Amino acid sequence: MGKASKVKAEVMEVRELVDLIQVLKDVADMKYHAMAAQKVKFNRFNESFIEFFSLVGFSQVRHPLVNNSNPNSIILVISTERGFVGDLNSRVIGRAMEEKEKNPQSQFVVVGKKGVMKLEGMGQKILKAYEDVEDRGFYEVAVDIKTYLVKEVMELRVGKVIIVYPWPKDFTITKPRAIKLLPCEDLLPKQSQTVERFQQVIEESDPLDMTGYLADLWLSSKIYEIFFDTNLAAACAQSQQLDNSLGKMRKEREVVKLKYRKAKRGDIDKSLREVFSARMMVTK
Repeated sequence: MGKASKVKAEVMEVRELVDLIQVLKDVADMKYHAMAAQKVKFNRFNESFIEFFSLVGFSQVRHPLVNNSNPNSIILVISTERGFVGDLNSRVIGRAMEEKEKNPQSQFVVVGKKGVMKLEGMGQKILKAYEDVEDRGFYEVAVDIKTYLVKEVMELRVGKVIIVYPWPKDFTITKPRAIKLLPCEDLLPKQSQTVERFQQVIEESDPLDMTGYLADLWLSSKIYEIFFDTNLAAACAQSQQLDNSLGKMRKEREVVKLKYRKAKRGDIDKSLREVFSARMMVTK
């Protein structure tokens, strides 16, 4: 059964590959759901932030981080370093290029080696790159990016920052998303509606200084949250890609099984013909 033995080895290889992909998909699924359960902490922070801002009338304060008309801008591009997410990174870069067309005076700041490679491959100049996120950790890099962006705005080199990143809408949908990070005049749309309820608030610090400090704090939290979303989107994209690959490999497995049955039947038929021919030779 020479031919069937060869095909059987192929069947075993495909079966092992299907099992491996299934394990990888299960890991990606568990990681997504575990991270999604942790995301509620960001909601609580935002609620507390709004509650604090509602105490004081910051709506009329003019601060570069909150009110800025400088036309120069930065497009902060967030890519992910995980495997099986090449298509997601490509869509993020495509969305970043759309924002570049809308803002001709903008420059790229890129997070992630894969994003850097894709933009440089398209001939785009990168103002600053952060390629060591996995080694240093999300929070530390988020604080570094915040410090850099605040410095660029406060020294009047930049007025607006747009961030483009992978956004996990839900477990089945991930897509690139672009939002304005700075100036953050829309940071607290509810603040102006609630501040009138409080008439006797003592402001011990200058509202301008408090606005700058709180905008700075919010920026760190927002960038870190976006890093978290990027990681969540990567897990989702991995799961989807592995699920597609799993479906293809299962179909391949069925094809190889059918091929094995045919080869086995062919080997049996060949053996019977050889036995019959040998008996005929003996009879003669």
